[in-house]
Amino acid sequence: MRHLHQSVGTTEESAPATALDPELSARLFGSLRRSGQRLKAEQYVRGLLALEGRKTLRGIAAQFDGVAAQQSVHHFISASPWEWMPVRHALAHQVQRTLAPQAWVVRPILIPKAGSHSVGIDQQVLPLGRIVNGQHAVGVWLASGHSAVPVDWQLRLSARWLADPLRERASVPADAAVATIEDCVRTAVANVQEIGVLRGPVVVDVAEVDAVSVARFLASMGVAFVVRVGPQAQLWLDRTELPSYSGRERTAGELAESLPRLRRQVNPGDGPTTAVAIPVVTSLSRGERMLLLGEWRPVGRPRRRLWLTNADAPSVLTALRLTRLPGVVLRDFTAISERVGVRDFGGRSFPGWHRHITLASVAHLIATLESRGPVTRGGRTGG
Repeated sequence: MRHLHQSVGTTEESAPATALDPELSARLFGSLRRSGQRLKAEQYVRGLLALEGRKTLRGIAAQFDGVAAQQSVHHFISASPWEWMPVRHALAHQVQRTLAPQAWVVRPILIPKAGSHSVGIDQQVLPLGRIVNGQHAVGVWLASGHSAVPVDWQLRLSARWLADPLRERASVPADAAVATIEDCVRTAVANVQEIGVLRGPVVVDVAEVDAVSVARFLASMGVAFVVRVGPQAQLWLDRTELPSYSGRERTAGELAESLPRLRRQVNPGDGPTTAVAIPVVTSLSRGERMLLLGEWRPVGRPRRRLWLTNADAPSVLTALRLTRLPGVVLRDFTAISERVGVRDFGGRSFPGWHRHITLASVAHLIATLESRGPVTRGGRTGG
């Protein structure tokens, strides 16, 4: 098992001002080869920040060149051959430099759509069986107890989007494959490692995945993790740690309730809670050792949450603190991401969706920095 570090990385000097000034723009958009592309990226972000209501291409264009510029903006987002991944990497490094994140947080989002033409749109089945027409995506956030910023996105594509004519119409790349939400989570974590700022744990809070499978995947990558697990997940007690207990397979919910003597009162920073850390294995044949964390929070009535982690026992309190970060993500998604138009791309283009949501993520960072006050010499925002 691993120790869960408190910080993703250290803060560098000479951070830029919070506005999208030339220094910050150069850091974020330095991968765009043409000055015209960099200018359009800056203008698009400014449009996302300034435009009230839904962020349409027409509305964004009207912010800087008038409605007549709509075709130019559409081409820049949907057809211009610039790569979004280098911008996302630069964004992640900038978040590390200025906001001192503690962990990566992986969470899904649903983007309801009324029509049937937007790329990736399908009938989405939610965990409780409700069906919604829309896009399903997975976001990766760099988060701390104070703020969270999205830095990467995966759009789920069903089989019908990988067959012509939809594939050709949406410019879906040839290497794209049919994906479940779990596939999107795995790809997102793999991208995290490529970014190069992974010095902290990964927190996965996604109801639609096989949490045990995801935890095994993260363990195989050597990543410190905390993964939300459902009460029906099948696990075994680690009898090398608890030899007097039965080794039969049981659900995570049963295990959490069956060992009350291991419970203790802790305070992860937002009030007292009852927690239990149970050594388990996820496979008898493989012997993959982890901890099952159970938590009962005395808010109204006891509310139990379950997590799998590869933290060692002294890091249990740190792991519980990390489980609060998805709440920060949800808060900032509602307060900032939706305001700057993360859900608002209405086009049919797969590259267009990724370029729009990348620039909306940049706009999210700018809004976060502006809300936190002036930047100090050490690179962190004040306030």
